[in-house]
Amino acid sequence: MTEDVRNILLGVIAAGISAALGWLARTYLWKRKLRRRQAFFGLPDNSESLLVVNRDAGGPELTVKRHDVFALLELSAIIKDCGAHAQVVAHDTAQQGFGERTEFCVGGPASNRRMAAHMHSLLPGVRVNTDPEPGPDRGAFQIGSERYRLEPGITEYVLLARLTAGQGQGSRPVFLFCGQLPVTNQAATRYLARHHERLARKHGGNAFALLLKVVNSQAYGPDVVELVGDVTRAAQAPAPAAPPRASSHRAK
Repeated sequence: MTEDVRNILLGVIAAGISAALGWLARTYLWKRKLRRRQAFFGLPDNSESLLVVNRDAGGPELTVKRHDVFALLELSAIIKDCGAHAQVVAHDTAQQGFGERTEFCVGGPASNRRMAAHMHSLLPGVRVNTDPEPGPDRGAFQIGSERYRLEPGITEYVLLARLTAGQGQGSRPVFLFCGQLPVTNQAATRYLARHHERLARKHGGNAFALLLKVVNSQAYGPDVVELVGDVTRAAQAPAPAAPPRASSHRAK
């Protein structure tokens, strides 16, 4: 074997070793990223999850509004990326506790009984005006002493929350997407899909509740979303029996 041939063989072997080490490093980083995502969503490999949606009041069939369908598609992509499975159930048939399976609950308390139950039990500091009669406070959120009014197509709010039933290691979270309009539910699921890594770094496995504002949805749909703030403390605190005079938030 000549020296040139030997150098070529050594180069090929070195390139193969480098490629193998690079592949192992990428695989390790990908698996670590996947495990972090699975831990945040409570979705280990081949686990089951629930997608809880509204049932159309006009009939017995499970009919979901267009923007809520888009929200379910966003969540389905997250579940698939985690290697888990999803079951879609109507809000009035999901008569079970939580903590055994990750749950994604979409819709406001006026049309989603499951959402109303979760908010009553886990977010007592949040009040949603579900009065069907027209008025300036229709659909408004009351969180602590702050009121957030709905201005359709201009300024709309949605609550994005990750909550747990207890402190046990095996307890799976429930994610709430409680919006004033269906477009805000889609905006919240998209926000979660885009920012879940940052939220996982900040909150870890702890509960949180974020208030988001959807700006000018009549022009931009669910794409322009602003974080109003972390309202976890106010949302989990018991609501005062006689709340102080509330300040209203409107688009400027």
